[in-house]
Amino acid sequence: MWSGTATGLGSWPGTDAREAAAVVVGELAELPHLVELPGRGLGSDMIGRASALLVDLHLDASTTGYRLVSRRGTVAARAEDLLRQDLDALEEAWERAGAGPDRTVKVQSAGPLTLAAHLELATGRRVLLDRGAVRELSESLAEGIARHAAELHRRLGVQVVVQLDEPALPDVLAGTLEGRTILETVPAWPEPEALDVLDTTIRGTGRSVAVHCCAGTLPADLLRRSAADAVAFDLTQISQTDLDGIGELFDSGTALILGLVPTTAPSPVPGWRDLAAPALALFDRLGFPRTALRSVSVAPACGLAPAQPQWARSALKQARDISAALSEDPETL
Repeated sequence: MWSGTATGLGSWPGTDAREAAAVVVGELAELPHLVELPGRGLGSDMIGRASALLVDLHLDASTTGYRLVSRRGTVAARAEDLLRQDLDALEEAWERAGAGPDRTVKVQSAGPLTLAAHLELATGRRVLLDRGAVRELSESLAEGIARHAAELHRRLGVQVVVQLDEPALPDVLAGTLEGRTILETVPAWPEPEALDVLDTTIRGTGRSVAVHCCAGTLPADLLRRSAADAVAFDLTQISQTDLDGIGELFDSGTALILGLVPTTAPSPVPGWRDLAAPALALFDRLGFPRTALRSVSVAPACGLAPAQPQWARSALKQARDISAALSEDPETL
């Protein structure tokens, strides 16, 4: 399900859930996803949307972001309503397209460590500073995603896979997050503890999971040891120091989802061959045969919310064209 296909990574421009669902279902035949539309405001961005998924935990707005609360308020109600709209839109698009139950659909959520890094406790401190709260958050998120995936399966009858977005993971491991006040410090999390939190959510979903990290540094070794079946990353952000880790990640059997298509329209717009070139260069440098590229998946570099709608549609088509070319005969590229 994670190999040799094209997919998107979550966010989408605009506010029209029906239009977005129709495009994704039409362009991504093998692995469409339930889109996120952060342009709709509070409760629709990557962090706020989690309030629609968490079980017995909710989010409220604070002056600096979102705060973890125990009672359902307006933010949670709005997030749940928007998620329901997205599910309805996908179901309608699915029926119009005549898509069957033999396909797989992907849902996305912020991962537990990124949530803990961005959410506040009632005191205003980052959730990340309270190990017990992080554990509770990871378990609540896992249960919520499991329920969410089951609801989508009930509606469409399809296999559902999960993507956890962890853009803050490198900062969590490095201790480079700023405190909420000048007196607060956020120490680095030891890898074993971070891995345990991540795996708690991955295993708790009961689904096949990909972890997406589009930060400048990819914690490939931790992700290789995690329970994730796939790892998605922006290939243009990768440095020389990441190469060995990526090679070991791929060699371990973890599927790679390569972010090859820009999130906003470049000028001039390159063809799919130019966009595929970094993938070929990566595997050449790692010493893998180009035929091994048949097993990788292709996606935009990150979410497409910043893009113009026309480019967002084009980006999915480019990803599909690159994936098709790599699946056929990558040695001739």
